[in-house]
Parts: sequence; structure tokens; C-alpha cells
Amino acid sequence: MLSGIQHFVFCPRQWALIHIEQVWSDNRLTVEGRLLHQQADDPFYRQKNGDCVSLRSVSIASKELGLYGFSDVVELRPSDYATDCIRHPSYPGYWKPFPVEYKRGHSKPDERDEVQLVAQVICLEEMHGIKIDHAYLFYWEVRRREEIAINENLRRLTKQYADEMHRIFKTGVVPKAEKSRKCYHCSLFDICLPDTKVKLLAKNYLKKNLYEETP
Repeated sequence: MLSGIQHFVFCPRQWALIHIEQVWSDNRLTVEGRLLHQQADDPFYRQKNGDCVSLRSVSIASKELGLYGFSDVVELRPSDYATDCIRHPSYPGYWKPFPVEYKRGHSKPDERDEVQLVAQVICLEEMHGIKIDHAYLFYWEVRRREEIAINENLRRLTKQYADEMHRIFKTGVVPKAEKSRKCYHCSLFDICLPDTKVKLLAKNYLKKNLYEETP
């Protein structure tokens, strides 16, 4: 799923635990994020503000990335020209689409938010045969929208992450834990067990826990 790419950038092990092992655990951050997205995830709700139309929970997919999912919001802005525009059955004319991804907190020190946004852009471009040069991240905690230029470096990075996700998914092998400061913000901390420092062999585990020692 496209939404998993942000987990992968944050931590490949976290992504694999969720999308390969199918485990999940909530904490305050994940609950707040889910509540925020409930406001943007109604596909039947459309908002018109002046000339701008906001579509919610838009289904998107890309063969190039091998990803599918939803865009929180796609803003449609009117254009006098057909170039890099789409048509909409409910709104006549030509419209330029711009994805808007909603985030609970604030901008991150890595590219996880930008990569997720670029993946949405690539999906829309592929689906409609257009080019999108910028999109937006909205951070709820600071009530700020950031315009993100969709440059070649971000596109290349997004494709690299998508390819690596597919490679790991095909192997079915969850990457090893690598403890860092970001672990303490992860809802899967207790499941991941990054504090485990000693690798126990199966025979030693059985000897210690199941078998009685005899003189």
C-alpha cells in the first residue's frame, strides 16, 4: 500500500512488521493521526472554495511504483488550457490537480512525508498522463501548509524506496532491529524489542526453559 512508504522511510523493520507480519499497536500519536484523517477520508464529500474544488479520499495507483492507495485531498484548480489538466464529470472545464497530504505533527528531519506525497503525485501523473510540479503537506499541530516542489531527486528517491519495499516484501524477511532514538516514538516498540541484545539459540532456549538438567 502507498501509505506504507512513510513507514518504510522511518524504519524498514516497522514497515515489515506492519505489512508482512500484519501486526499493529496504537499509541497516542497513531490515534491522533487516525482521528485527523477521519476528517479528510470521506470520498463523497467535496468542498468548493471559490474556484478551487477539494476532492477527498481519492483512489490512486501506479504500475511504475507498484503502489496503490488514497490521497487525503486532491485540490482542483481551474485552467484555461488542457495541458497537464484533467476533466471531472461534475465540474466542466479543465482542472489542474494538486495532492494535499494531512499530517498530525510537524515537518520531519527525514523525507518520509515528502516521499509519500511524491508517490501520490506519480500515481496521478501516470493515471491521467499529466505532469505535476508541486503538491502540499498540511501539518495539523502547527496549522501550516507547506508547498513541496516535486523535483527529480525526490522522484528518484521515491522510486528507490518503492523498489526496496517490493524486494523485502518478496523475501518475506523482516529486517533486523537497529535501535535508535526514534524507536521511542514508535507504537511497535514493545513488539519490535530493539533492546534485545543477546541472540538465543533454539537449543539453548529449550534447555533453559523446557528441559530439566540431570547430574
